[in-house]
Amino acid sequence: MSEQVIFYDLANRQGKAWSLNPWKTRLVLNYKNIEYKTEWIEYPDLAPYFKSLGIPANDPEAPGITAAYSSPAIKYADGTFGMDSWPIAHELEKRYPSPSLHLDDPIVVRVRDHIGNLMSPIIAHLIPRVPVEFLNPISAEYFNRTRAERFGMTLAELERTKATEEGWEKAKAPAKEVGDWLREHEGPFFLGKTLSYADFIFLGFLAMVKRIDEKKFQRYLELDEAFPKLYEASKQWLEKDD
Repeated sequence: MSEQVIFYDLANRQGKAWSLNPWKTRLVLNYKNIEYKTEWIEYPDLAPYFKSLGIPANDPEAPGITAAYSSPAIKYADGTFGMDSWPIAHELEKRYPSPSLHLDDPIVVRVRDHIGNLMSPIIAHLIPRVPVEFLNPISAEYFNRTRAERFGMTLAELERTKATEEGWEKAKAPAKEVGDWLREHEGPFFLGKTLSYADFIFLGFLAMVKRIDEKKFQRYLELDEAFPKLYEASKQWLEKDD
């Protein structure tokens, strides 16, 4: 008898999904209708806990990797483990090929590699709110300390000095690129009526913004008319968030 799939997400006070990378995997699980249970892990516990499970560290050369151990991670039904949303998506596609994620379509990598361009202009509007709105004290301390090292200033200073209207102006051009890609096949998805992992990458970003700040989420949707259409067409896969 197979074991239950366990999905390792970032612990928070609400017990609800909020972070981009775990959202990507959660959306795949929901879309493929894979039964799973969420196990919530505090930020400083990720490395020691995943090491204890025997999960190998992330490949530092892989795209988007910033830490040796990170969420999401997953325990598959056969008892083996995976970590990082990109290889997990490919493994889930092998194990549960239908419905397809269309991982071989070029739009998937294009959107994956563009997310940083979307987030960078408004990151000061978002990241400082995370420890305030979501995290338990042990994770909040870790998050504040590690992000201060990453940005070269405290999150309070980042918000005070960088959360500006200029950021929203800079967000318009990369957002329009995404809107144009969605219009190539007349939407609502990047492949038209066909859903792909590209949609879940972008949807995970939108879901994170919404969880952090509803007003900023609504403002982001207003950057392009294609965004609310994608979000509305995908809402069913956002429902299971715990």
